[in-house]
Amino acid sequence: MTDHADAALRVKNGNFYHGRQQVLRDVTLDLHPGRHYILAGPNGAGKSTLLDILAGLRRPASGEVMLEGRALSDYGPPELSRRLALAPQEYNLNFAFTVREIVAMGRRPYLGRWGVLGEDDQHAVDEALAALHLGDLATKSVTALSGGERRRVVVARALAQATPILLLDEPVAGLDIAQAMAVMALAKRLAEAGRLVLTVSHDLNLAAAYGHELVFLKEGRVVAAGPVEAVFTNRVLEEVYETPTAVRYDEFSASLSASFRLG
Repeated sequence: MTDHADAALRVKNGNFYHGRQQVLRDVTLDLHPGRHYILAGPNGAGKSTLLDILAGLRRPASGEVMLEGRALSDYGPPELSRRLALAPQEYNLNFAFTVREIVAMGRRPYLGRWGVLGEDDQHAVDEALAALHLGDLATKSVTALSGGERRRVVVARALAQATPILLLDEPVAGLDIAQAMAVMALAKRLAEAGRLVLTVSHDLNLAAAYGHELVFLKEGRVVAAGPVEAVFTNRVLEEVYETPTAVRYDEFSASLSASFRLG
């Protein structure tokens, strides 16, 4: 990921602090369209902070962030929200909106003064609901949903935004295995259709199965980054997680798989 000529999203020498604590250390990444990147690493490695910086919600203490060749800070909120969508890890769903109403909020960047959804907007909402298997829940209040269902609503809202760049912060947290696989498969399909998708995930085997590229953070630094087959190795995983690891090709899942020594 050293070639940055056609990178859609780029961070160079990014540093970030929470008070006196340095959270990100000289992070440099080039992210390209058509690839599903998985951002992984231990708790506290700086994954969500990096995602916030890439989404323009935080600014690095030093370094630069570029979106399609322009400084991210040069984009106004309306323009940025038509280029990049974020499904955050935490999203307040405590008001009694329906699932469809929440997903439709993803269309705000395209609405006129009166905020009326047009035909294209309705179609985008329908497609997002279908993609996350939420059609049967469309008229249900979000306050009545399970935690996993709420996660899918947040992802659908970002998907309805119809941006070329999609950032997903732990989208499969709280999902059962079938739904988790469906969301990760969707992210990979979107990337293969031409979008840039960056997903934060703690599930390493799903990451290996559905990612094109892996980025491992540890203590705020990029430890390894590259195609799955190049960095999903015993050496890298043991360095990142400090746990004895065995990586093998699993014929049943048709992907690389990692197991960890217990005790």
